[in-house]
Amino acid sequence: MTHKIDHFAFLDRSREDPDVYPLKVRKTEFREIYKPYDPDEAASQAERCLDCGNPYCEWKCPVHNYIPNWLKLAGEGRIMEAADLCHETNSLPEVCGRICPQDRLCEQACTLATGFGAVTIGAIERYIVDEALKQGWRPDLSHVQTKPWSVGIVGAGPAGLACADILTRNGISVTVYDRYPEIGGLLSFGIPDFKLELQVMRRRREVLEDAGVHFRLNCDIGRDIQASELENMHDALFFGLGTYKPVEASLPGMDEGGIVPALQYLIGQTAHLYGLDLPGYEHIDLAGEHVLVLGGGDTAMDCVRTAIRQGAATVHCVYRRDRENMPGSQREVGHAMKEGVRFEFNAQPQRLIHEKNRLSGVEIVKTRLVSSEQGRAVPEIIEGSEEVIPATAVIFAFGYRPSPPAWLEALGVNTAENGLVATDERLPGQTSNPAIFSAGDMVRGSDLVVTAIADAREAAQSIILHLESVQPQLKRA
Repeated sequence: MTHKIDHFAFLDRSREDPDVYPLKVRKTEFREIYKPYDPDEAASQAERCLDCGNPYCEWKCPVHNYIPNWLKLAGEGRIMEAADLCHETNSLPEVCGRICPQDRLCEQACTLATGFGAVTIGAIERYIVDEALKQGWRPDLSHVQTKPWSVGIVGAGPAGLACADILTRNGISVTVYDRYPEIGGLLSFGIPDFKLELQVMRRRREVLEDAGVHFRLNCDIGRDIQASELENMHDALFFGLGTYKPVEASLPGMDEGGIVPALQYLIGQTAHLYGLDLPGYEHIDLAGEHVLVLGGGDTAMDCVRTAIRQGAATVHCVYRRDRENMPGSQREVGHAMKEGVRFEFNAQPQRLIHEKNRLSGVEIVKTRLVSSEQGRAVPEIIEGSEEVIPATAVIFAFGYRPSPPAWLEALGVNTAENGLVATDERLPGQTSNPAIFSAGDMVRGSDLVVTAIADAREAAQSIILHLESVQPQLKRA
């Protein structure tokens, strides 16, 4: 396809996000709510880019995507070249195009964001990669020279997959171990299909396997393979285990029941949707229930929107600050509102109320934001503002903390007091055991998918430097 470039397109062409499926349809379905661009729509929106001399969008992106460059290629219909360029900086561009908070990153930094409407960077990224894969795109590995090294990666989430991508592109044999039956980690099981369909990760697995990555799934380190065995099987290891331990809350009445764990709820729903056997993650159906979700991040938005699709009678989200201070994506908040979620901003829970041994409501109190020495305004309770919201199920979605496995210590990997893996300054991502590397949430704490990808790609380069420096000592050199 050829397309005449209009360098002043932003003057007469407004920002147009991809169409969404009708509200009545998407409220009942677990599939992505956005329709894909067609080629003309993608080209037209890509042309709005000013191609700034100093692209702020690129610098605000944690992986520093070559955004203006692949937008230009998309505008010209050169999709395969655009996909090549997307993958030069990002190992999972089709994922980031779907779930990155572009409204807080690249699109917020777009020169056109004030006055004209930012370029639809995320939607075009999704279009480029989806279309290229549909046309049979695969990375060109014809120039890669095979190296005599083996690296084991534990965790098939975004960090593990990004590390595997870089190592494979450098000719290193990679085996990825994961306890789940599908790759992706929380990309596959913690993020509902209305944001990221499982098929997206299954397609990425095909790409990685075609490139030479080996996967050992349904494999739990410490049970199916001992950590010491793993260390002897490979020349270096990378850990990308994420954070799975929920931030604890304590409210009067919690011990009387009615609590739904956020992560178990989301994972159980995906397992049920695809008929997967995941012990410990039973399906929790909240149809007909009065659901109240506590928290203001993306996990909270995933929970409220899942409850809507299950047919909950009412769904409330209680957050102690205002909408502008919510840590999650404003785009996701907007979708939740349209789908019927009721938000209680500037409110925090006080206690759970039970009647006849069953949860019936949550008492909340209103708050006001006051300035603090830490910079971010803190909520202050307004005395006498208590009220009760009906609730038969409460979901705590306050985020996650690290839960390092016991076998890390046996491998000589040090962790900080908060449980995060400590990395040295010798090489980015290198732990106290020089042959073991780590990145992502288990090092940084709960953060964005794109930052996990960025950190893991850098750690992969560190692994290469390490292997080159100790080559004479390696088992397989």
